[in-house]
Amino acid sequence: MDVSGLSIIAGVPAAGGTKTFHAANPATGEELEPQILTATPDEIEQAVSAASEAFDVFGRTSGDQRALLLRTIAEEVENLLPELRERMPQETALPVGRVEGEAARTCGQLRLFADLVEEGSWVDARIDRAQPDRQPLPKPDIRSMYRPLGPVAVFGASNFPLAFSVAGGDTASALAAGNPVIAVAHYAHPGTAEIVGWAITQAVRACDLPAGVFSLLQGRGEDIAPTLIRHPALRAVALTGSRTAGTALTELATERDEPIPVFAEMSSVNPVFLLPDALEHNADAIAEGLVGSVTLGVGQFCTNPGFVFIPAGALGTQFADRVATLGSNASAAPMLTAAHRENYAGALAKMADRTETVVRAEDSKGPGGQAVGLSVLRTSVQDLLSGRVDRDEIFGPCTVLVEYDDVRQLVEVVKTWDGQLTATLHASAADLEGCGDLVAALEDRAGRILFGGFPTGVEVCASMVHGGPFPATSDGRTTSVGTRSIYRFARLVCYQNAPTDFLPEELRDANPRRVRRLEDNQFVDPKA
Repeated sequence: MDVSGLSIIAGVPAAGGTKTFHAANPATGEELEPQILTATPDEIEQAVSAASEAFDVFGRTSGDQRALLLRTIAEEVENLLPELRERMPQETALPVGRVEGEAARTCGQLRLFADLVEEGSWVDARIDRAQPDRQPLPKPDIRSMYRPLGPVAVFGASNFPLAFSVAGGDTASALAAGNPVIAVAHYAHPGTAEIVGWAITQAVRACDLPAGVFSLLQGRGEDIAPTLIRHPALRAVALTGSRTAGTALTELATERDEPIPVFAEMSSVNPVFLLPDALEHNADAIAEGLVGSVTLGVGQFCTNPGFVFIPAGALGTQFADRVATLGSNASAAPMLTAAHRENYAGALAKMADRTETVVRAEDSKGPGGQAVGLSVLRTSVQDLLSGRVDRDEIFGPCTVLVEYDDVRQLVEVVKTWDGQLTATLHASAADLEGCGDLVAALEDRAGRILFGGFPTGVEVCASMVHGGPFPATSDGRTTSVGTRSIYRFARLVCYQNAPTDFLPEELRDANPRRVRRLEDNQFVDPKA
């Protein structure tokens, strides 16, 4: 298929307005054809209205029907892999291997949600049957389960053009719960977004569902968000992006006459704590893993380890030297956009003025601008606690080594830190004997605690938590990865003394969906 540069409104290409832009190749600086036409306010209105109308049908589809849609989307994305292999590297400078890896993850999580809704127990059906003879008052028949919210806006991420964008985890979980999706393409990879948008559109048609189940809007977030989020029919917003973008969307959503939830994954420095015994016996492997983690994807992952705590003294100095040796061989690569490069350079310069430089790779100039290399800085826990050194995220291939004297200082740092997506602890059995307070503090400030390894690489599975207290996310009770993310786009509905014909199948006595339920305070699994 040829990229048109147009939005897709309920299955139909949109004319677009007069505001246009081009994607650019980060490696060469070349503007890519075609020009992209920003969706107009009228087109945004049409997309949400179509989604609202489609919700009347799609919100009442069975788990089997939604599972079929999700699996069909995965098949359509796979059918368009040749087009993605061509377009996505042009827009992102990412290698073809990354295209294939992200496509596999995208299709894998679509199929994971298909399995979830096909099985059906995610709705958490609960039944408390009537007791008409109960004294002093009869007990009514009460039943409840999760139901979909309504139209959901999904803003694509810059750093994951497939897995966290048009058909990514937010879209998969929203569709799985029964919500139509209005996806907003990221301006950095609009062609990639359009290809995937047509894959979803074709799947909706193939499954004979209302066209308004999916729309794709082209344009920068600031041009699309105000009209989209203020639309009274919209019921939720999802974003993987910056803290600035997440807070801006949240403000729009809370200013509405009827505020709606925003599930934004935003900012995290993902601290790593290296304890003495573990470091003494495994320094080489830890140093190699750290450099690989920081430079992966040119440091443009939300789980990039931004601060690494090392023991003060000879042990920490030897580790810093190992990192310096390994880091000096790390190659530079272009970041995803010119804005990313500029923001990275500014944040790095500010941090470098207040820290010691361990590694500062030379940026290599190319036709697309500068390709950035690894930077490793060094400071003390005292400077961190005093506020002399900022704790802000530096989005790019940079990490800060922080020297500490004892574990009590680490506990103090964690208790005064913002919320994080992850926290990593490298500790031997001997180290862990004195770490109870540290682990407890990490539980309060991070969504995922790793014992060993590094946080880059987020497994898509039922038990994954990719979230954390603000500002890691806008709602630390949720996750954007794994099957639990479906609950962001569902709400509880209770039925009291309802006739059987007006109950969802999951709540009927016959249990035709054969889902696991809590019946009169006892779990009943008909498949057991």
